[in-house]
Amino acid sequence: MTDYLTLNEQELRQYVISNPQDEEAFQHYLSIIRAKPGVVVSTPEQLEAELKRRINQAS
Repeated sequence: MTDYLTLNEQELRQYVISNPQDEEAFQHYLSIIRAKPGVVVSTPEQLEAELKRRINQAS
């Protein structure tokens, strides 16, 4: 098990993508994303869309 609390945002993002069953890590990542100014994610669908958008930007 990875200690997701010690990962930086990029590492945590990769971990969440690779381990979708880890609900605690997902919620932690979601809290980081929500804390950023200008990012409004209030539903799982919005989060999925935002993650896909960001993944495509990074590619």
